[in-house]
Amino acid sequence: MVEQHTILLVGESGVGKTHYGAQFLKRLSVETCALKAAVAPSNVTPFATALSCLTEGLATHHTPADSYVESVWPIRNEAGHVVDLVWPDYGGEQVRNLAVQRQIPEAWRERVLTATDWVLLIRLHSIRAEDDLFSRPLQKLGKLKPQPMTAVHAISDQARMIELLQILLYLGQFHLEKRLQRPGLTILLTCWDEVDDPRAPFEVLADRLPLLWSFIRSNWATPTVMGLSALGRALSTEDADVEFASLGPEDFGYVILPDGQRSTDITLPIQRLMSGRS
Repeated sequence: MVEQHTILLVGESGVGKTHYGAQFLKRLSVETCALKAAVAPSNVTPFATALSCLTEGLATHHTPADSYVESVWPIRNEAGHVVDLVWPDYGGEQVRNLAVQRQIPEAWRERVLTATDWVLLIRLHSIRAEDDLFSRPLQKLGKLKPQPMTAVHAISDQARMIELLQILLYLGQFHLEKRLQRPGLTILLTCWDEVDDPRAPFEVLADRLPLLWSFIRSNWATPTVMGLSALGRALSTEDADVEFASLGPEDFGYVILPDGQRSTDITLPIQRLMSGRS
């Protein structure tokens, strides 16, 4: 019997969701990872353009804001356990709107209710780093200059991500009397090639986004933090990377494991989720 193993991939615009999905599919097709395709994946259309671009050494364009399409990938791990991996592709603007507008489209509602695991993709270079009580000494708080009444205040990026997680928790009817075992939570710090930090991913997250990390640790029993560079380098949408094209996309990309070790098998985050239920 095939287990319906559904992962809710959550990431705002520009975090590399489509590139990761395309590279994941590429690894399955050339069999350079521990996971194998049990049968041919269905509906790979959302990733076809990205695969074509990567083959030519080009980055793909962002997914349209109003797009939401799901692909079903039956995969098998080394233990022979087979699951149907449901992988969505959507415009990252939808994620921002969930927290800002607090309106949940039906497709998102169904996915939250059926997801067995959540994967939150964060691109650290796209996060605004404001001072807060976690990063600014208390003695400096009284020395701040008052802002004019007309100043526009926007929710910080960290607060918005926490708001998003709270909305998803409420929608999924998860109770927080004690720290959650399920849904499992994996944090992928994407575009890790931009980070340039030798520390383990959880240390980088705790340092860069302390408010978010504090919320996650308070509400999940065993959250996992990994670094991900789906392409291994930055690609342009116009100027082809000759080396990338000649060697092939499957030779690029890596993950940083929770202990700081590096692996070229970018499917490892999904493998870990599968092994938790095998």
